[in-house]
Amino acid sequence: MPLFMDVHQTLPEGAGADDVAAAHQADLEIQGKYKVNYINYWVDVTGGKVFCLVDAPDADAAAACHKEAHGLLADEIYPVIQG
Repeated sequence: MPLFMDVHQTLPEGAGADDVAAAHQADLEIQGKYKVNYINYWVDVTGGKVFCLVDAPDADAAAACHKEAHGLLADEIYPVIQG
């Protein structure tokens, strides 16, 4: 399956690393419904950004999982190749 890196440019006001961990856990709990696999995520708390690496059939499936799990949609989703 293709890999995608999604980028959240702004954390919700007051959100921190623990909140992102909870959102990631919510993704993991329903990811099978969308045939996606959230592999890892990174948080830049100072810059207010989050990056998620997901194995998904397409970008729409990755976005749909985020939407249902916690409602925090990525600002951009890029197809990537692991090197």
